[in-house]
Parts: sequence; C-alpha cells; structure tokens
Amino acid sequence: MAGLLDEDFLRKIDKLNLVSKRVRVGSLKGERRSVKRGTSVEFADYRNYTPGDDLRQVDWNIYARLEKVFLKLFEEEEELTVHVLLDCSRSMNWSGVDDDYIEGGPSFGNPRYNKLLYGKKTAAAIAYMGLSAMDRITVSGLSGEGGPNDLRLPMTRGKNQTVRMIRFVENLKPGQGENLNTALKNYATQSRFPGLLFLISDLFVPGGCFDGLRALQGAGYEVSLLHVLSPDEVNPTLRGDLKLVDSETGESQEVTIDNAALELYRREFVNWQREIMEFCQRRAINYVQVDTTIPFDDLVLHYMRRRGLLV
Repeated sequence: MAGLLDEDFLRKIDKLNLVSKRVRVGSLKGERRSVKRGTSVEFADYRNYTPGDDLRQVDWNIYARLEKVFLKLFEEEEELTVHVLLDCSRSMNWSGVDDDYIEGGPSFGNPRYNKLLYGKKTAAAIAYMGLSAMDRITVSGLSGEGGPNDLRLPMTRGKNQTVRMIRFVENLKPGQGENLNTALKNYATQSRFPGLLFLISDLFVPGGCFDGLRALQGAGYEVSLLHVLSPDEVNPTLRGDLKLVDSETGESQEVTIDNAALELYRREFVNWQREIMEFCQRRAINYVQVDTTIPFDDLVLHYMRRRGLLV
C-alpha cells in the first residue's frame, strides 16, 4: 500500500472497529454488532413472553421442558455511516518552527510534524477501519465555507475501496479556510445519513467552531473532535523582534517576544483549550488534543483506544 499508510500499520488496525454509542439500522447490513435486539441468526439472550410478542420467536423446546414461555433474542447487525472531515485550511499546512536561527531568520521544523500530513494520516486510518468493518464511509476536505472548494469522497464501503480512499486523501490541498462554523453548518444540512463524525482540525479559525458543532449534533451526528497542533503552538520558545504573518489572511504584525509575552501566550492557550474541552464535555463530544510530535501510531493504537473511539 503506497502513500500515507504502510502495510504494517494497516495490519495493526485491520481488526479495530470504530465505536458508536448509538444504534442505527440502515437498508444494508454491515458487520457491526448492535446492542439492539433484532432478528439476525446470531443468538443473544432470552426474555419472558409478554402479550403481543411474536409467537414465532418463542422457544418451544424450553416451553416443553419448563412449561414457561420465553422469547429468543438475536443480535441485529447495524449499519454505521462514518463521516471524516479534515480541515485543509492554510494554518494546517504548518510544521512548526525550530528554536535556532539561520541567516537571520527562523528555520522551519521537520516536515513530518506537518499538521495537514498528520491529519491526512489520521483521516485515512479512520476511513480504513470503517471500510474494513463494511461501514459506509465518506471523507471531506474543508478548505472554504462548505462550497465548491471543499472536496468530498462519495459515500463508499468495502476494503476494495482502500486505494481510492487513500489517493483521495493524499490529493487534498491546503486552501483558505475563513469560516469553519459555516462549513460545518453546511455539511450538517447537505449530507445524508447522519452517523459517526470525526472532525480533524487545529481550530485556528475566526469565529471558532462551536456553532458548527451544535449544528452537526442537531442534525443527528455523533461527533468526535481531534484537535491537532504543532509543538511550537503548544509551547512556543521563539524570542526576539519578529514579523508574524497570518497564514490564513496574509496580514502581518511586528512583535517583540520576551518571557512576559510567552507567559501571556501560554495562559491564553490554556484558557482557549479549556474552553474547547468544557464545551465538548457539556455536549458529550469526544475531544482528543494531540501535537504532531506524538507518533501517529500511538495516536491511533493507544490514545484513540483509551478514549473509547476504537475497540
């Protein structure tokens, strides 16, 4: 398997399943066991008969032995739709800044710490696990306001779609992302089959994302937020007289960064992250914050499993 995910990693996640706390039964049967009791061939349990129950589900062998009427219950296979939304705004195309200076300017970090690349790997891994479980999968790259600049892989299913999915994710390009709220609201109203939804973003957007997340939940989506940051965004160390350029708008500002400025930044960062975490807790959104120095394998195989996103 070329590109984002190598064969060794795919083998590690091949038997993992995405976890949905809700029961959704669609027109096609997937390979996911639901907690809802249905009529498939997989026996689950017994319960006492109550008037009005389907007599075809009565276990007459038990009735003959015990003279008590019990109904056989069966596990029903559930079809899950998985939506993967990847923020492809310009701020995501960032690999961090090294502490040292080269010819009077900062040197940019290791490309393997690039947030967009990290997000692409995460998106592809989530989609692959869904394809392996015969879930319906769709992947979207958000770079504008939910309009024609945003690309979407049409809903698909089955492991035979893996190469197509990975190529789609690989080809996503960074663009201007002005309003994530608008993009999420548009997705909530335009997309069919609400289901499990993963939003992968650095959340460096004007207006935030809370209104968009509310719209997704109001439309029936079960939302998980993967907050991807570079190490210098979490804990910056640059000092001196600098010219900062906004990667989204191109606006620039000359600043002097000293210890006091760094301390102020760290306080504001902690408050910002706490606000996001508290919002997600109130709304029952599974929130995972990760910086790109954490090995990608650890994010999927350990962090996401510990947070109950995978089993």
